[in-house]
Amino acid sequence: YYTPDYETKDTDILAAFRVTPQPGVPPEEAGAAVTAESSTGTWTTVWTDGLTSLDRYKGRCYHIEPVAGEKNQYIGYVAYPLNLFE
Repeated sequence: YYTPDYETKDTDILAAFRVTPQPGVPPEEAGAAVTAESSTGTWTTVWTDGLTSLDRYKGRCYHIEPVAGEKNQYIGYVAYPLNLFE
C-alpha cells in the first residue's frame, strides 16, 4: 500500500492522515497500514474480499512527511481510486 512512485490521477480521491507510528515501526509502514485499513485491507469480511483485482481498488500511500516541530509524527498522503467507492 506504500507506493512512493505512484502518480495521482484526476479521478483519485485524495486524503491526508496524521500518523504516529509505534516504537520501531517505520513511518512508511504505518502509512501503509492506515491506507490498507481505510481501503481494501481490514480485519473483517467485507465485499472487497471478493475482488479479483486488488491493484485496481486499493488505496496508495504515495508520500510521507514529518510534522514540523513534532517528534515521531507524520502526514501520510493517500490516493483512493474512485472505483473503490460504491
